[in-house]
Amino acid sequence: MKDFMLSVVVPVYKEEANITPFIDRMVSVMQKIECDYEIIFCLDPSPDDTYGVIKNHIETNGKIKLIQFARRFGQPTATLAGIHASEGDACVIIDVDLQDPPELIEEMVQKWQDGYDVVYAKRRSRKGETVVKRMIAGMGYRLINKYSEVSIPVNTGDFRLIDRKVADEISINGEHHGFLRGMVAGVGFKQTEVLYDRDERASGSGNYNPFTGSWRIGLNGLFCYSYMPLGFMTAFGTVFLFICCLLLLFSIIQTIITGKSSVPLSSVTIMFIGSIQIFFVAMLGEYISRIYEEVKHKPKYIVGQTENISDSQIKVMNQKRIL
Repeated sequence: MKDFMLSVVVPVYKEEANITPFIDRMVSVMQKIECDYEIIFCLDPSPDDTYGVIKNHIETNGKIKLIQFARRFGQPTATLAGIHASEGDACVIIDVDLQDPPELIEEMVQKWQDGYDVVYAKRRSRKGETVVKRMIAGMGYRLINKYSEVSIPVNTGDFRLIDRKVADEISINGEHHGFLRGMVAGVGFKQTEVLYDRDERASGSGNYNPFTGSWRIGLNGLFCYSYMPLGFMTAFGTVFLFICCLLLLFSIIQTIITGKSSVPLSSVTIMFIGSIQIFFVAMLGEYISRIYEEVKHKPKYIVGQTENISDSQIKVMNQKRIL
């Protein structure tokens, strides 16, 4: 067996039918790589028997582990918890629905052994995704990369391999939003890509809403890693104030010369100003809501129960979840 260990972090929710085929393919990949490994399922409490299926596999494979949360915290937080608990020399983050092929991990490991600290999977094609979802994703990547402080590779998700030092840096990050792509990009280190064709889901329907989910991820990427919206507000406000001053001066001069103004736009102007104010207040609210989440210092997650998780892993999780 090769002298390194891989931690595979798998956030799951309502994936009962996909657990067994995922484990079969993942174990086969780990055996081919010939390394030590652990597969950490991070489970939001599910109405189906996802917990029971995973527990049955744990009884036959001691390298499979399970963390179930006290309530649903969402995929980003579940992923962070798995990274906190991981003990491997490198950590692989992957979904359980088999849209991201476990077989690609072998190529990721090779890149890692060549000296790269982050190896992210870049989608060459995206089967099973609607045109609308692809459009939203494309616009979101372009907007974030144009205005944010970090560059996030286009057509990538959370599927990636990160070195132990990268995982440790992410673990001590105090941010609660869990935007992994931004966090990994913000850490830096030596990064590269592997290309792949994304498959359709193995079975079932996704728990991810392509509209609200993509919108929320995009906002997290923009507001957590960019001050552009605030700069836009300042610039727009300055330009609008200048235009209003010109209109006011024109109205005064015209009234003095002709006795009346041809710019009776008071009602329209008031409505326009009101809408602009609401827009800007909402934009400020996006920043304030994130500040509010950070200053409350709530635990990032609460563990309900675990299976095959060591005391040392639980201790580390309890330390990092409150950072």
